[in-house]
Amino acid sequence: MSREHNAWFQCFAGCDERYDLNEIVYRCRRCGSLLEVRHDVSALAGRSPGQWKELFARRWGAPMGPYASGVWGKREWVLPGVQDGSIVSMPEGKTALMPAPRFGKSIGVPDLHVKLCGNAHTGSFKDLGMTVLVSMVQQMRADGMDVPAVACASTGDTSAALAAYCARAGIQCVVFLPRNRISMAQLVQPIANGALTLALDTDFDGCMKLVQEVCDRNNIYLANSMNSLRIEGQKTVAVEIVQQLGWQPPDWVVIPGGNLGNVSALGAGFEMMLALGLIDRHPRICCAQSANANPLYMSYLKDFGSFEPMRAGKTLASAIQIGNPVSIWKAIRALKESGGVVEQATEEELADACARADRDGLFTCPHTGVALAALVKLAERGEIVSKDKVVVISTAHGLKFPEFKVKYHAGELEGVAGRYANPPLELPADYDAVVRAIRSRIN
Repeated sequence: MSREHNAWFQCFAGCDERYDLNEIVYRCRRCGSLLEVRHDVSALAGRSPGQWKELFARRWGAPMGPYASGVWGKREWVLPGVQDGSIVSMPEGKTALMPAPRFGKSIGVPDLHVKLCGNAHTGSFKDLGMTVLVSMVQQMRADGMDVPAVACASTGDTSAALAAYCARAGIQCVVFLPRNRISMAQLVQPIANGALTLALDTDFDGCMKLVQEVCDRNNIYLANSMNSLRIEGQKTVAVEIVQQLGWQPPDWVVIPGGNLGNVSALGAGFEMMLALGLIDRHPRICCAQSANANPLYMSYLKDFGSFEPMRAGKTLASAIQIGNPVSIWKAIRALKESGGVVEQATEEELADACARADRDGLFTCPHTGVALAALVKLAERGEIVSKDKVVVISTAHGLKFPEFKVKYHAGELEGVAGRYANPPLELPADYDAVVRAIRSRIN
C-alpha cells in the first residue's frame, strides 16, 4: 500500500489508539469510544485541488468497472488498499441533484435542490456505506480471515442495502428488525435477497443492543453505522453535491437524522474537501428529526450540554424512529463545526411537506418530508434567507412507502388533515362530466 493510500481506524474521543482497517473492532479498546476512519491528508495533498477535481470528473463518466460507482470514483478518500477484485458494487452514487423551484419559491428559498440519494439500487442512501463495508469484508475473506456472516439492526433501509450487497458477494446476511414497525416494501427486500430476517418484539434500540451482543460473541461482522467504514461511503454525498454545483458549496444542507451516522458522514465529507483545498467554506448543516423521536433536538435546546436517550414514539418517518442514536457525539461535532442547527417536524408537517414537494415532480419519502418541513420552519423564521443556496438530502425513494402516500391523499393518516391531498375524482364515463373536471383544474 502506498503512503498516498493510507488510512486507519482511530479513537473518536482523542486517544492515540489506532487499528488497521481489516481489524474487527468498532470501539476503542482503551476508552470505549466509537472509532472513525482517518486518512493521511498530508499525502493526499500531493495532488492539487485542481488535480483532484479533474480526476473525479474523469471517473464520473466511467461506464463500467469500479469507477462506474460514485463511491469508488473517490476511492483514495474512502477505502484505500482494497483490491478491485474485492469491490462489491452495484453502481451506487452519482444520484441526481434535482432543482425544486416551485416548492422553493413557495417558501422563499428559490435556489433549492434535492439530492436524490434514494435513486439507488436498494432505494436509499445506505447503499453508499454498504458497498464500502461489504467490500472490506470481501477483502478480509480473500486474505484468509474468518468472517462467516454480516449482521445489522435496522428500521428497513439498512437491512435492504446489507442484504443486497451480501447477496452480491455470496456472504450470509442476518438482519434484526422491529416486528410490525417497517413498511412491507422494506421488509420484503432482505427476504428476497436471501437474508436471515429476524422480526423481533422490540424497537430499533432493542434490536441494536441484541445485534451487538450476537456479533461480539459469535464472530459475526457488525454493519451498523457504529462501524465507521459505513461513514466513508456516505460522506461521498457531500463531495457529489459540491461537484454537481461546479465545486461551489451550498450555504445550507438539510438532512433527516435518526441514528445520526448520515450527519457525521456529511460533515466528514465537507471537512475533507476543506482540508484538501477543494472548497473554502463549510456549509451549515441542519439535522431534522421527527418530533416523536427527537433526542438530538432536545440536546440542541440545551446547547448540546448533555444528551439523554429517550424511548422513540411512533412516527411516519419510521427509519428515524430512534431514541438512542449510536453516532450522537459524532453528529454533535459535525453540527458544531458547521455552525449547524437541529429542527423537528410533527407528523402533519412532514406529510404536508412531502405533498408540497411532490408537486415539483418529486416522490418523497416521509424522512425527506421531515427535512423539508424543517426547511420550511428555518425559512419562516428567517434563519435561511432567499439568497441562500440550499440542498435537502432525500434519503430514500418514495416507492418504499406506498401506504404513506395512498393514505395521505385518501385522508386516512391519523392526525393528518392532508391539506395538499389530491385524491382521484370518480366520475361517470361521460364527456361533459370529464370536461367540467378538467376545466375546473386548469381555469
